[in-house]
This record gives sequence, C-alpha cells and structure tokens, in this order.
Amino acid sequence: MKAFLPAVERRETRSAALGRRLAGSGSLADFASAHEWFGLHRRSGGGWVFREHAPNATRMWLVGDFSGWRREGAFEARRIEGSSGDWELSLPSNALRHGQLWCLEMEWPGSGGPQKRVPAYARRVVQDPATKVFRAQVWDPPEGTYRWKHLEWRVPRRDPLIYEAHVGMAQEEPKVGTWDEFRRVVLPRVAELGYNTLQLMAVAEHPYYGSFGYQVSNFFAPSSRFGTPEQLKALVDAAHGLGIAVIMDLVHSHAVSNPEEGLALFDGTPWCYCHDGERGRHPAWGTSLFDYGRVETLHFLLSNCRYWLDEFRFDGFRFDGVTSMLYLHHGLGVDFTSYEQYFGPDTDEDAFACLALENRVIHAVRPDAITIAEDVSGMPGLCASVERGGAGFDYRMAMGVTEAWGDLLRNVADESWGMGWLLYRLADKRADERTVSYFECHDQALVGGKTMLFEMTGPAIYDSMHVGTDSLAVQRAVALHKMARLCTLGAAGGGYLCFMGNEFGHPEWIDFPREGNGWSLDKARRRWSLCDDPGLLFGALARFDSAMVRLVAAFPELLEEPVRRLVADDLGKTLAFARGPLFFVFNFHSSESRADWPLAVPPGRYALRLDTDRAEFGGQGRIAPDQEFSTHRVIRGDQGVQEIRIYLPARTAMVLERRATPFSRGR
Repeated sequence: MKAFLPAVERRETRSAALGRRLAGSGSLADFASAHEWFGLHRRSGGGWVFREHAPNATRMWLVGDFSGWRREGAFEARRIEGSSGDWELSLPSNALRHGQLWCLEMEWPGSGGPQKRVPAYARRVVQDPATKVFRAQVWDPPEGTYRWKHLEWRVPRRDPLIYEAHVGMAQEEPKVGTWDEFRRVVLPRVAELGYNTLQLMAVAEHPYYGSFGYQVSNFFAPSSRFGTPEQLKALVDAAHGLGIAVIMDLVHSHAVSNPEEGLALFDGTPWCYCHDGERGRHPAWGTSLFDYGRVETLHFLLSNCRYWLDEFRFDGFRFDGVTSMLYLHHGLGVDFTSYEQYFGPDTDEDAFACLALENRVIHAVRPDAITIAEDVSGMPGLCASVERGGAGFDYRMAMGVTEAWGDLLRNVADESWGMGWLLYRLADKRADERTVSYFECHDQALVGGKTMLFEMTGPAIYDSMHVGTDSLAVQRAVALHKMARLCTLGAAGGGYLCFMGNEFGHPEWIDFPREGNGWSLDKARRRWSLCDDPGLLFGALARFDSAMVRLVAAFPELLEEPVRRLVADDLGKTLAFARGPLFFVFNFHSSESRADWPLAVPPGRYALRLDTDRAEFGGQGRIAPDQEFSTHRVIRGDQGVQEIRIYLPARTAMVLERRATPFSRGR
C-alpha cells in the first residue's frame, strides 16, 4: 500500500488546490451558488433578471408564450462584458406571468439560424402538451414560496435504514404517481415499516420516463411529471415530521445527449459543460459525459448539490454511476483485481477531485448530510476524508452483497452453501469504510431480471402464495427471503437498503412504458393490495421486514459495531455472529432442525427478540416466543466456556439480545 501513497497525496493536493482556486477569497460553499446567479429570478426590488453561460453564442433571445414564440428585441439578452461568456437580460415585472412556457433561442458561428435550448439552470421544465417537447416554465405561484413546518429538522446520528422509492411507480393503479400521492399513500407505509431514511429516485427532470431517472436533462428542475416543486417540498417536510431523512439519487455521471432539452451542444459546442469527441460520449449509455476539469462544469455541479439542500431541504445524496465517473473505461468489462487499477492511467483524476469538492460543499452546508457512492470497483479512499486524500463520502454501496446472494440462489444447490463464504461476502469491507448493504435493490427487478422472491418461487408466485400453501417452492422462498434479509441487515457495514415493495417480495419485474410493451404501465407500479391481503403471504413478509428493521433501529449505531463471528458450520449449515448486544443465529439447512443446539457466548442472560418462524411472519410457529436463555459453564477440550442451548428449526433464524450478567457460583 505504501507504493500508492504518492498518488493519494497527489489527489489530496489536487483537490485542496482546486478548492482554494474556486473559493477565491470566500468559501467553497459560497462558490457553489451559481443557481442564485444564473437562470430566471425575480428581483427583490421588482422585475426579472435572466442569466446564462454560453461562451460560443453570438446572440440570445428568450422566446415563449409572452412573445408569441417570436424573437423580439425586448427579450434579447446581452453578453456581459469581461465575463467568460455569460449573458444577461432584465425585464419589468409585467413581462412574464406564472405558468408561461418559454425557452432560449441562440445563434453561434455556423448555427444556420437560431436554435432552441432549455436554459441550463431552469428550475421548472414541463412537457408542452401540444408539441410534446420539453420547455422551461415561468414559476411564480400566487401563493408564494412553500412554508416549511419542520425547519429545525436535522438527521439524527444513527445507522441509515433506507427505503429506496420511485414516486412515479409507487401507486397501485397503472399510471404515473405524484409527489402528493406518495406523501399520502406510501410515506405512511415507510414510517410504519420503521425505515428512518427515504431515498427518492428520478427526482431531476428526465425526458425519457423509462430511463428510471438516470438520464437527466435539467439538473435544477424537479420532474414535473410528478407534480409541482411545492408538492415535492411538502413530501420532504412530511417525512421530516415523521423522523425520516430524505436523500435523492444525484446523477452527475452523465447527461442526456438531447441538445434541445439538455446540455449536449448547449451553445453549439460540446465543451460548454462536457468533453468533446469520443471522451464526451458514454459507449454503453449513449449519453454525454461531463468535463470535470472545467471550472464552469464544477460551478454547475457543485451548485447543483447546494441547490437541492437549500431549496428542497434534502438530507443528502446517493451519487449514481460513480464507477463510470472514476475511470476512463467507465468500468465496462473490467474486473478490479489489483490496486494498480485504482491509481493507474485509466483513472479520471478530475472526476475524483470533483467528487471530493462536492462532498466538501455538501458537508459544509449540511454537516448532518448523508452521502453515498454507488461504486462497484471498490476504489479505496472514497469514504476517507478529503483532508486525507479521500473523496469524503459517508458510505459506499456494498454492491457485492446482492451479487453474492444472486450467485447462491441461481447457481448453488442449498446443500452446498458455504456459511463462512457467505458471512465473509456479507461483512467484507475495509475497516475504515462504512457501507450500505442490500439483499436486492431496483436493479435486480429491471426488465430481464426478477425480484429475489420471484427468482425462488418461479410460477408458483402466481397461484401458491396463500397462507397455508403446500407449495415447497413457496415455503422455501418465504423462509429464505426472511433469512437472507436478516442476515444481510445483521452483517451490514453501516447502513441497509430495501427497494419499494421488495420488503413483501413484490412479484415479477419492473418494466416502464416503451414501444416494446405497447407503452404499458402495468409493471411500472406497486401492487400494495397483495401485501394488504390477509390471505396471502406477502403481508407476512412485510410484517417480518418491519419487525427486523425496528429491532435494529432500536440500537442506534449498532451497524458501526464489528461483526463477531461465532459459528460458520458448512456441513450443518449453521451460522452465528454478534453485533453489539445482538446475536444473530441461522440454520440454513433444508431439513435438519437443531435441538438443544449449543452456542458459545459471553456469560449473561439472552432474550429472544425475533425469530423468522413466527406464524404472523409466514412461519410454522415452532419456536416458543419470549424465551430467555442463561449461560452455563461447560468444558470444551481443555477450556471452560459459557454456552446456551437453543432449538433452531430448519430454515429459520433468530436474534437474541444479551442482558445483564447473572450471578453464578463457581464461574
């Protein structure tokens, strides 16, 4: 590792020097305020002001409903003298009205006439119902700005238990859901389940709904297909009122290639915000790639971080596509097997510096904010402090965990599962790095994939999920679904995530409307009625998930504790480990129950806090509730140890809590 110290120090020096240069005589957080300068704004003294960065443009107009969509001299912007290519236009108060649609028209050398563009810093973008194109919208509601109810909210110090959700597909009906509907219908479910953090996908505007929100066109505009900005604010506010932090998927890894709607060829050149040529286009996604070494790009992206924190009071971000940002090969077809790959010529040092500066801004504006990196490469230093040459993230997604479960469920017979291998994969992380683990997220159920429960049940999910089913496939799936989730959460390295509906084993896959499915919304929704039906086992899975999450939530920072391995018996298919005062015990064997099974533990009393076999969780009720176990001393080999003896039926798990140590003579 010492061989890479110069590279780490170089990264620290690079990001520190860049931060000082950008901040100038102020702070980096002050620099990250481009959204307060660029874009369309009401002046405090009356009137409007519009500014845009377009260095290659030679003329610029605002056109829209207010001008009959014609270019008029009164709406022509002027280049600001001495700037790096900024334009400005001042207008009287009555020039624009709330709700009017508009865009820019720009000319540049060789443009062949004015070209339409949506402003880069537009805060409200909608699809014109007549033309189906996206246009900016004047947003100045008569009722004024949203009045926050929970201004004092701060994220408590705790392990993030994250409920990942897509607002559009959150309703039962085959339609696009809204911020308001999510607040009324789904948010109470999240609170009832016990999750303390809500992760919202697809927040920023994206022209193609089927991109799942990962091909952003307008980085400062919340998606209008879900409602108004005020309705999004009300959702965040309501979550805070329930004690739930709200983070959003932030996509700074790429942008749509649509020039009229996004940033590609914004002023006639690709290098206004993005790279030119082959480096400016993602080979797999076909999207435009940011030039993280350009000051104007950093101004845009850093300000975008601050905007969502300030304007919508988000509590942090899950950064999407970090692997794609960090490497010139974007991680495509690459197995990361050596540290040389993390510091070699294929790394994008500009991107690493950008991420470090973004984390500096986020934590300066909101010290309690949560930042999570979606990185599959395992780049060292992502969760190290910026001052130590790291990128400053709080967590990294433990993407190998779901791969481990997928490998077991698809490729390995139950009797061949390795207990030691499983625990290693679930708890594998660097000692100084916190991770967010998950059994499955949205990725596993996208078109071509299946939810884990569907993977295990097969067609039986359609007709054999009733309470009391005699389907062996369903019985196995229900038992392993609970055990796998408990094992993943119990061994998680700092945080845990569940995608909306997966807590009850939502069937089938996710498929957004597209030409190939006749533009159907049938599989872009959540069938909550399956969970609510008392005659089906989906509700039993949800009840277990809630009990599991609430148990861990009752021990703040439990997932910061080290995982202490107790038993990993490959032959007997038993596994046991401890976190703080909780002891997690599993019997993965398909048929052999363990009666009077000895478990060596520290001396004390152990209370049964949770077991997967309870009837209300879809189990057989073979484990007596509310049991307590006291340790007794036995001789193993030539040593005395303390142990308890428990009954552990096949394919069940339990969680025990260590209580006060009892007095025992002769210990």
